[in-house]
Amino acid sequence: MSEREITPARGLYFEEFEIGDEVVTQGRTITEADVVAFAALSGDWTSLHVDAEYAKETMFGQRVAHGLLILAVASGLAARLGFMEDTVIAFRELTWKFSRPVMIGDTVRVRAVVHQRKAMPRLGGGAVVFNVSVLNQRDEVVEHGLWTVLFKSRPQE
Repeated sequence: MSEREITPARGLYFEEFEIGDEVVTQGRTITEADVVAFAALSGDWTSLHVDAEYAKETMFGQRVAHGLLILAVASGLAARLGFMEDTVIAFRELTWKFSRPVMIGDTVRVRAVVHQRKAMPRLGGGAVVFNVSVLNQRDEVVEHGLWTVLFKSRPQE
């Protein structure tokens, strides 16, 4: 099993991934504007997310960011690394767990480790399964799961 870190590069091909390869993104602080924009976009105006007075009385004591907002931010942070640029055919599957709340003001980052590879030549590449964790500023896992992404094969020369 490899323990090398993936050097962020433009567009890695299926053949360039090894089991154990790892990437860690930079952090991103979740803001009130993020929560309100996501509520508007998704239509999820649940009081726990948008009503500060209501949220004070919950077990969390404050508003909690939408779990799906954090998943979307995680996807964006991973994309910013560039290793998927122009080589991803499709995001195929997602298995996901929400482990801890993310509060407004928390900073999250993503750690993704190549868990599995499967060549799929009839689709022009192969599936790479990433074991993905979203970490907060205290290095606690707040969300985690598996992302299956179909990558192009390296062009024949």
